[in-house]
Amino acid sequence: MMNEIHVIGIGDDGAAGLFPAQVERIERAELLIGGERHLAFFPDFAGETYTITGKLTTLVERLQQEQAARRNVVVLASGDPMFYGIGAYLAQKVPGLVVHPHLSSIQLAFARAGLGWQDAHIDSLHGKSIKGLAQRLDGKPKVALLTDDTNTPASIAAYLLHFGMTEYRMIVAENLGGEGELLRAFDDLQEVAAHEFSPLNVVLLLHKRGADIPRWTLGIEDDEFSQRKPDKGLITKREVRVLSLSELNLRPDSTLWDIGTCTASVSVEAAKLAPNGQIYAIEKNEADLANAEQNARKFRTDLHLHHGKAPEHLEAWPDPDAVFIGGSGGEMAEVLRICSERLRPHGRIVLNAATIETLYEATQTFTKLGMTFRVTLLQTARSKPILHMTRFEGLNPIYIITAWNTPDAPEQKEGDA
Repeated sequence: MMNEIHVIGIGDDGAAGLFPAQVERIERAELLIGGERHLAFFPDFAGETYTITGKLTTLVERLQQEQAARRNVVVLASGDPMFYGIGAYLAQKVPGLVVHPHLSSIQLAFARAGLGWQDAHIDSLHGKSIKGLAQRLDGKPKVALLTDDTNTPASIAAYLLHFGMTEYRMIVAENLGGEGELLRAFDDLQEVAAHEFSPLNVVLLLHKRGADIPRWTLGIEDDEFSQRKPDKGLITKREVRVLSLSELNLRPDSTLWDIGTCTASVSVEAAKLAPNGQIYAIEKNEADLANAEQNARKFRTDLHLHHGKAPEHLEAWPDPDAVFIGGSGGEMAEVLRICSERLRPHGRIVLNAATIETLYEATQTFTKLGMTFRVTLLQTARSKPILHMTRFEGLNPIYIITAWNTPDAPEQKEGDA
């Protein structure tokens, strides 16, 4: 049909990789839109051209104008425009687009490597921060990464080594579909730093056969965490931690604030429950913060760790879906006020209190803030050998206070407190 806007995916081989009908549509277009590299594939195009410079809002306005004028327009995009591409964005803004997908770089990379990819974890670092990648990849045996000039194969390898993820080998696929196509495999991530790569590349990560890969399930043992000495034990205990995490009601993409993180035991486990989210933690004690950083690396969780005393730093953090408070440094009322105001809809605040005074202050503050809350008193004990027998040793009782703003959250029931 005429008078339509078509988005045509194109590879590194340019027009040679397109169907004849797609080439004919491009030649008939009154306006051809694309990046400089895409437009260079059609030097003899006789119509008007528009170079995409990165301001997609301006592009959308232009497309809307062209659509109203009923002109024939073609937009060139890399690979499959609907796979981490411009097509998905434009389709939301300009109704009626016709999309012609090409082979994606991910498809080509796996094909060149001779690997199926239906079970692969796919992540894009193109134009994005690498922050948080560790928890998204941990345990995934087959991974594909879209890269950019900052997140290069060498920087990705260094990042993985920082978190001890040496079980991966790397395949770098460069200039896929073009004349300079190249596939290079590295069994050791250390080797990657010694090489340079084309800016157009895809990274595949694969578990080495027989690699010893650490695994942690919910409720990591306390002794697995680095803790401050000689005051070892300043940690949210395993039993309390598991119940607190349950109360936080985290989703895979949740943003969590951890105030008074200490060893970061809650943050670490939260990152595994919300691998696509963000974990922001603050700790006033430098020795504890050093342990938190060590624990984050050991358990492959890329946390946003800050040294300071809440409410410092909170104003710069994104609004939370959940807040865990292990310690407020004497600023409880102000911290709870900020948290309640910034909490996203359906979010929760979970506070651990070891004393009646802290319990009282927290519940009074939540009442003043108009929040609904419930309190669970957790009393538990662990078995301990004594000679040839076993006895139980009680842990300090902990009050777990859960508060929320949303009207449709579960009501506080008699007996919860």
